Amino acid sequence: MDQRWVWSEDELDGWRSQVLADDAGITLARKEFERCGYVAVSRLIPARLRSVVASEALRLVEHVGVRRDLVLAATGYTPRLMRNVTRADIACNGSVIEAIYDSATTTQLLSVVAGEPVFRCPYEPEQFVITRLEEAGDTHGWHWDDYSFALVWVAECPPNEDGGFVECIPDTVWDKAKPAVAQLVRDRVVHKLSVGAGDVYLMRTNTTLHRVYPIRRGRRTIVNMAFASAGELNAAVSHETMDSLWSRPGAEWTGADRCNASN
Repeated sequence: MDQRWVWSEDELDGWRSQVLADDAGITLARKEFERCGYVAVSRLIPARLRSVVASEALRLVEHVGVRRDLVLAATGYTPRLMRNVTRADIACNGSVIEAIYDSATTTQLLSVVAGEPVFRCPYEPEQFVITRLEEAGDTHGWHWDDYSFALVWVAECPPNEDGGFVECIPDTVWDKAKPAVAQLVRDRVVHKLSVGAGDVYLMRTNTTLHRVYPIRRGRRTIVNMAFASAGELNAAVSHETMDSLWSRPGAEWTGADRCNASN
């Protein structure tokens, strides 16, 4: 296992200062996010941080990733064909992703872009996860997320002609009993996001129906960090899609079990 990277106070202060000093970047990002429900925020995050997140994600998905091939009823039986890494396994075997998620600088950045206070996700398993599309036809099918915000770090991604790009339909409502995904895709304008390897984007995921277009070749590996609005901190939220997609298969150990056994 490679040496774990940790925050330094100087780097934290430097990133915070950089974000707060970029008035033009913040203003543009906030306007785009308000208009579209998604925005690229790569310019607000130092290249070194984006690089170390990508490196950790690629290492972890190779070592502890679990293959999933599912369809989920709560989103109209859309597919999830991928390899993924749970929050528990990331916390056990990594350091960068959890440190960035827990940083006050991260929530501060998201709050100024979103135009409202943004908080860590109250449902721990959903806080930060890794997904990889690696086989022809792999996709993270049409869905909404349980909480308002997702900060997505793209570690690797094929060119658009090989799939793996993000499609979304903003200003939609998730009725888990009757999701009507096919009707929304048919009747509404589908937006396409232009993001590639090394990019980071913020999306309002609880009201934006979205998917990753099936890949034809290559790989797409991302880190997804979930954040909540103030009203969601104590709200009753069901987690059927999350629990299906991220549960440990069969009788395998949890990430925490493996951590305890190796110490």
